[in-house]
Amino acid sequence: MLDGLTLDQLRTLVAVAETGSFSAAGRQLGRVQSSISQSIQTLEQQLGVSIFDRNGRTPKLTDIGRALLGDAVEVLAHAGALRERARLIASGVEPELTIAADSVFPSQPLAASLRTMQDLFPGLPVKLYTEVIGTAEKRLRDGDAQVAFYAFPFFPTGGREGRPLTDIPMIPVASSSHPLAAYGRPLTRRDLEAHVQLILTDGKPGPPVGANGVVSPKIWRFADLARRLDFLLEGLGWGSMPTHMIADHLATGRLVELPLVDPTMTLKQISIYAVYMRANPPGLAGRWLIEDLAQRLGASPSAGA
Repeated sequence: MLDGLTLDQLRTLVAVAETGSFSAAGRQLGRVQSSISQSIQTLEQQLGVSIFDRNGRTPKLTDIGRALLGDAVEVLAHAGALRERARLIASGVEPELTIAADSVFPSQPLAASLRTMQDLFPGLPVKLYTEVIGTAEKRLRDGDAQVAFYAFPFFPTGGREGRPLTDIPMIPVASSSHPLAAYGRPLTRRDLEAHVQLILTDGKPGPPVGANGVVSPKIWRFADLARRLDFLLEGLGWGSMPTHMIADHLATGRLVELPLVDPTMTLKQISIYAVYMRANPPGLAGRWLIEDLAQRLGASPSAGA
């Protein structure tokens, strides 16, 4: 029967194994030697096995004892994690934080914030979804995410609260092998209209995401920025891309920035928000994450709609 098994008995087992004697374990735990000996004896009786060999001058773990020691350490670790999680929840930290991030959101600041958050809230389970265009918003709307980071061409509505985080610069690019890269002059609307434009879409009916930046009647739609980048590199069209995603390709010459007669023809930036539902606001950790990202990205004060 294990009903009487206690964490104190397991701590005593670990202490004796670590210190090498009942007396040393007693000093470590602030208890008399007889109390330590009685605790181990009771544990052995409850488990029905001999944990220590007492025939020598100092107690030695039996083979069974060595096997059970690892289990005892693991149980104590789980108990410690349980206590820490309960403490965090009682202080206002959410039991679990689920985050959805649009693929356009830069990874480096998000990773840095999450790394610091793990240190500040070590018992907090975190789920992170990195999404194609439109999916982060859907996860938020469906209740699958508490906080979402995504691009929105206008301020969030429908019971959502938003904190603007950053504006991501977008520049029109094409492969160095694409015909538009060989013009040698600023490009006109007519020049762009003659070639396939690779655009982002969120899969919803109506105009594509960033419709104000759609120039060509020949469009291929992508929900995945990485896939669209692959097609750009293959010379299958032109399009505007976030600068942080293409810096290396521009440096190596695989992609070239397209000079435009009128730079306003294409999408110049994407505004990124931290968004959550008013009816289900994030807890202490989620609020910390939003504020930390805002500081890293130099965002303006929060607002709502």
